[in-house]
Amino acid sequence: MKRQTLYLGTSGWSYKDWQGPFYPQEMNSKNYLNHYAMHFDAVEIDSTFYGIPRRSTVENWRDQTPAHFIFSPKVPQMITHEKRLDNCEAEWKQFIAHMQILGDKLGPVVLQFDYQFTFKDHFEMLSRFLKQYSADCRLCVEIRNRDWHNEAFYKLLKDHQTALVLNDLYYMPRVQRITAGFTYIRLLGNRRQIPDDFSHIRIDRDKDLDWWATLIDECLEKELEVYAYSNNRYQGHAPATIRMLAERLKSPRNE
Repeated sequence: MKRQTLYLGTSGWSYKDWQGPFYPQEMNSKNYLNHYAMHFDAVEIDSTFYGIPRRSTVENWRDQTPAHFIFSPKVPQMITHEKRLDNCEAEWKQFIAHMQILGDKLGPVVLQFDYQFTFKDHFEMLSRFLKQYSADCRLCVEIRNRDWHNEAFYKLLKDHQTALVLNDLYYMPRVQRITAGFTYIRLLGNRRQIPDDFSHIRIDRDKDLDWWATLIDECLEKELEVYAYSNNRYQGHAPATIRMLAERLKSPRNE
């Protein structure tokens, strides 16, 4: 069987505001993931950013989803934000051991950093981390400070087959740099524009979605795997955003 190359989904799935517009109105939250997996073939796990889940929780995620489904977990903030990749071996080993319970359903793992994580102060730390742990899984790095956009950073990622997260974030430039054999896209939003109520589309991003669809098609033509996720704050209701993105793609979905 030909390996699937395109995975589309949302960042997280446990949102009460989705009941009605996406989940049936009376659905119990324990059934959310099973329902979600009937409509999308991948999901970014947002909850892992806040802590390492129990093994039983990960087993439940695995067992509720079909064989082709993919999970892309975010690395806990204890590692990325609090310890800044330093002296985090115990936390990393526990995290990755729990994620490997997903087996073939484990997709790229996201190292998400904040604005204060700068190239000048943290490049060497990231370099040591990737040298030590990049073989454990497929990694991708999301930076939120412009000073990372330089050739030394891109080379570091390429040397460790780590993908640069291509994000749509209002204060960051759009880049199209490919540093691994897969592409990871995050459609993010502005908390000030959409602080809450994720039940419906509230912002028109048709031109933005056209741009991202073109990029995805180009990546697929180059036979790159593509993982693309939207959060609720991008437009107001992530499931609708991903559907609109999928409708724009020229490349056929290989279910």
